[in-house]
Amino acid sequence: MLFSAASDDLATFVALAFSAVDPGAKYLPNWHIRAITYQLKRVLLGHCKRLIITMPPRSLKSVTTSVAFPAWVLGRDPSKRMICVSYAQPLAVKLANDFRTVVDTAWYRRTFPTFKVSPRKNTENELQTTLGGGRLATSTGGQLTGRGGDIIIIDDPLKADDAHSEVARKKCAEWVRTTLMSRFDNPAAGAVVLVMQRLHVDDLAGVLLETGGWEHLNLSAIAEEDERIQTSEGRVHERKIGDLLHPERLGKLELEGLKRDLGSLTFSAQYQQSPAPAEGNMVKRVWFRDYDPQQLDVGGMTIVQSWDTALKGDPSSDYSVGTTWAQDGSNYYLVDIVRVRAAYPDLVRSVRSSLDRYNPDIILIEDAGSGSSLIADLDSQGIATTPVKARTDKESRLSRVAAIIENGNVYLPKDAHWRDDFLLEVLAFPHGRHDDQVDSMTQALIWMKDDRPTGGFYFGTF
Repeated sequence: MLFSAASDDLATFVALAFSAVDPGAKYLPNWHIRAITYQLKRVLLGHCKRLIITMPPRSLKSVTTSVAFPAWVLGRDPSKRMICVSYAQPLAVKLANDFRTVVDTAWYRRTFPTFKVSPRKNTENELQTTLGGGRLATSTGGQLTGRGGDIIIIDDPLKADDAHSEVARKKCAEWVRTTLMSRFDNPAAGAVVLVMQRLHVDDLAGVLLETGGWEHLNLSAIAEEDERIQTSEGRVHERKIGDLLHPERLGKLELEGLKRDLGSLTFSAQYQQSPAPAEGNMVKRVWFRDYDPQQLDVGGMTIVQSWDTALKGDPSSDYSVGTTWAQDGSNYYLVDIVRVRAAYPDLVRSVRSSLDRYNPDIILIEDAGSGSSLIADLDSQGIATTPVKARTDKESRLSRVAAIIENGNVYLPKDAHWRDDFLLEVLAFPHGRHDDQVDSMTQALIWMKDDRPTGGFYFGTF
């Protein structure tokens, strides 16, 4: 029954292919496999000709797209020509051998009796069928003179170690545009599937998405917003914020360990599919200076806390952020960050705990939404605050203090556990998912730079 279903259902076929390639491992079905196979079937039917799938490593990416899909396509139509590309020839050969393992199984030959291998071409790089179709394996930058195909699959076109090389990224994108995309037997009907983990804001997926004309299935390890993802013609998977992609394979503890080992910036790119530009956007990474907290004596410095609070504390809300700064003349040291999604009573407790810990000289609070309530509550307890009214947009406010950072006047603690998350948000701004830490930082830096008096001030008066 399973074998007969595999001829029409690619997701079922993936399970069988996985067992053939790795017979000692347990196959763990998951909704994201059906989401991928639904899109791949649309490619085969001609409903989608340019598809990008971005997803974490170790999520059956290559087995599904580079091994099972070509075998399934050629089983159904042995005249199809497929070109499969990976970043290195050894990887391309490995995937070609896995493909060959699948098509050599007895169940595959029973399921697809019209598939027959031509004795004229059956090498580790290429397999042809007796009906003129086949699968050709090559690496990024490889020679394709005189070769054509109906469907091109690009699976991880760039090695992770090369992602931060501008030369390597440009060479990859140029080869895809000028060489690979000209290899269609029928340009009007030819289709391309790019499947990869994100490595850099200007990796191949980033370049092609910026160009436009591509459909995009984006699968992050941890959902950062509510999503509805199509898994079949009439079905969708409802994914809530915080949901894991495949908890049986990568659970919460494993993902937390990976984030700790890789750092937030790399984890955000490879697992969340949300890379920040390595050099930064409005603010560059190299502008920040480091300091050793053990060597910093804040005695005599002005301690400033800056709060940007959210309206609600549910998982889909913005974060409430408080940054603590030590000002020494024209140098500004980021001492600590509180970043929480909390209902108002819990937010007040977090604020009071941070105030008790650092006893700041100045408490800046954006006078809007829950911030207005926080100002009133703290004032009623005899805690003086400085309300802040924002009259300009976020980008204008960051531009106001960018020179301070560029001149090397802003220092970050070198080993703080929150450092990478802070940098990720600042470097990605204004294109990142969150900007609450940026808002808190600019609020503090503008006040310290201009040496504002207490009693409230306006961002729009500059």
